[in-house]
Amino acid sequence: MELKKVYDGSKLTVFLTGKLDTESAPKLNAELAASLGGITELVLDMTDLSYISSAGLRTLLSAQKMMNRQGRMVLRGARDSIRDVFRITGFLDLLTLE
Repeated sequence: MELKKVYDGSKLTVFLTGKLDTESAPKLNAELAASLGGITELVLDMTDLSYISSAGLRTLLSAQKMMNRQGRMVLRGARDSIRDVFRITGFLDLLTLE
């Protein structure tokens, strides 16, 4: 997975490309933990994300918990296959998708 971070004041947009899986989830988790200080809006752009595993779901849940304390998190551009994973796992009730 590749990621690109774009800051706009207290808003952080992270563009995810590739697969969010067991190998890449720890990288995203570490990047978010180091980047969320002072951030009140986190946007994860999943337009170019092709796959998400249970490790990726755990990372998203962890990010959502962090952002619940300091602002909001939005997932943008998730393709149908990833939305299906969110629906099947019940994550649609926990996450905000655009």
